[in-house]
Formats: sequence, structure tokens, C-alpha cells
Amino acid sequence: MNIKVNLLLLITILAVSCMSKKGAEEIGETTDTEELLDTLASLPVMSLQPVVTTEPTKYDTDDPCIWINKDDLSKSLIIGTDKDEDGGLYVYDLEGKIIQDKVVKNLHRPNNVDLEYGFNYKGKQVDIAVTTERLTHRLLIYSVPEMTLIGSINAFEGEKDTTNSEYRDLMGIGLYKDPAKKDIYAIVGRKVGPTDSTYLWQYKLMVKQDSVRGELVRKFGAFSGLKEIESIAVDDKLGYVYYSDEGLGVRKYFAHPDSSNRELALFATEGFQDDHEGISIYELDDKRGYILVSDQQSNEFHIFPREGTAEDPNKHPLLKVIPVSTVESDGSDVTSVTLNDKFKGGLFVAMSEGKVFQYYSWKDIAGDDLEVKE
Repeated sequence: MNIKVNLLLLITILAVSCMSKKGAEEIGETTDTEELLDTLASLPVMSLQPVVTTEPTKYDTDDPCIWINKDDLSKSLIIGTDKDEDGGLYVYDLEGKIIQDKVVKNLHRPNNVDLEYGFNYKGKQVDIAVTTERLTHRLLIYSVPEMTLIGSINAFEGEKDTTNSEYRDLMGIGLYKDPAKKDIYAIVGRKVGPTDSTYLWQYKLMVKQDSVRGELVRKFGAFSGLKEIESIAVDDKLGYVYYSDEGLGVRKYFAHPDSSNRELALFATEGFQDDHEGISIYELDDKRGYILVSDQQSNEFHIFPREGTAEDPNKHPLLKVIPVSTVESDGSDVTSVTLNDKFKGGLFVAMSEGKVFQYYSWKDIAGDDLEVKE
């Protein structure tokens, strides 16, 4: 058997291992070398399947976040947006069932949502979820798990562009908690913004007259002008904020408002079919882990090292690309906490077309290539 045949045999074995039963049967029926190569090229690699797919929403899912129930991990929740002018926030259990008495309805195109723990509200610590209500230009703050509205913020006040009515229309949000002072901040993006490094605005959350309000503390964030900025993710422990400049890549800055507004990194600039979308951060410990970025039109997630490289913490080379069954995924979230027997080592949740969110086991995503937090 010559080298060419040996190589072809190896490729075939690898291909069959990554394909469906039907694909493997098609290969098994092929005997001609050129025909075999054509068959291999035409067959798609089998995508990773979710452990759970949620019940559908009414309109259009967009972005999820995970609330960890520290008293009973198995009762943790997924909170996701249903994006429409008469949309809402949907709350799911770990089986993907909608918890009807927690659903928030009649919201004006809620776009993205993020969550933070331990906000000081009326003398006690409460967990909060904040969503961007796109059509009213407001941030809406809810206590979790009750899903009670406890405040709102009018965002991008004073901003206007006479040529575009979407200059204040809210899109992405990432919450940051200062590890030292425990202050919580909302970092917010909009549908259309400037290219003068002020696309994102950052608000400090405070309580005034028993309601949560926001104080503008910072404007930052470069923008290529190619498409838009939507997905924003914050790493509290390392103090970084990441956001998708959709037609270009992922940008990285310090998250604290008193930090330099210098851009630390621009990565994930190659290998994406079109839009860079949802960003989520998997923590192995306080410093190490993974950054997952949605390649929306390819139905894939690209995975990068959270800690950077040994030489440069702001260099994030590609580690792995994983095809998933989510379709046109916008938002996503991940936790490394073992929630139940289905999600040992963590849960990854991603929005998918079909008005649903899909839950994956981190062990399935990690495979033999990545670490799992034990």
C-alpha cells in the first residue's frame, strides 16, 4: 500500500469518526479514490448537539444569562430576551421549561441581558439582571430570581445623529463588579455609534429614592464602522471587558472606569464567515479559562485562552473551533459550576433560530482539547 493510499485511508477514518451514520454509509459505498475525495468534501462535519433545547418564546430569542442558585445549584435559572416591540424576558429551568410566573412581558424590544450578584439595595444584597430596552433607550433592572423591576436608566442621553434614528437604540450590555469596592457598573452599546472611541458608555448603578439609577462615568470603545457592536462580556476577576466589532473582531479593554481607555487587544480577526457575535467566558480558576465567540453565519464557536499566552496576557490565539447545532447564534453565556448530572463541569447556553435557547454540557464542548473545571 503506497503513501497516497495510506494518507487517504487515514483521512477517511478521521472523516467517518466526525460524521453521521448516513455520511459514514455513503463513504462506505464509495470505492474510487477521486470519487471518495469528492464524497468527503461534500459531507458536512457533524455538529455538536445540545443536551436541552428550551421551550420556544413568542417572537425572537436573542441573548441569555445564567443565574446560579447558590442554595440549590439544581434550581439555577436561564434568563433570556425575546426581541420584539412587544417582547419580554423569559426564565427557564435547567430542563428548558419556561417558568411562566417569572416571565416579564410587554417590553419594547429587549435586546441583551446580563446578570450580577450582590448589589446593595435597600440595605440588603440582591442579585440583578439588567436588560437593554432598545426602543425606549432604557436599561431595566430586575431583582433575581423574583424578576421584580427595581429601577431604570435612560441611556445615551444627549446623543443624536440627524442622519440615523438608531443612534440611541440599545443593543449589548455587560455588567462589571469592582472586586475591591463592590460597586456595579453597566457597560452599554447601541445599534449605531461613532468611530471616535466613544461607542460604549459606562454607568455606575446607585440607589436613589428606593430605585436603581445610573451615573455616567465613562465613554470608550473603538469601532471600525463596518457593521455594529452588540455582544459585550466582562471578566470581573481579571478586570477586562470584551466586545464584538461585528465585521472585524473582538476588542479588549480594562473594565474599571478609572482605568486607561487604551485598547489592550484586537483578536479573532481571521476565520469568521461574517458576523462576530456572542462572547462568553469560562473560568477554570481566577486567571485561566476560555473565551468563546460566536461565528454567527457558520454556526460555530471559536475558543481562545482567557489568560492569553505566557509571553503576553493580551494575546489570544485560536485554540479550537466547534460546530454546534445552534443556528445564527447571537447571544450566549457559560458557567464552570457543576449544576446537576447533565452539566458536570459547567453549562454553555446559546441562542438559536426557532425562538429557542440550547444548553450544552461543557464536557461535550471541551472534548479532549480543553480543560474541565472539577
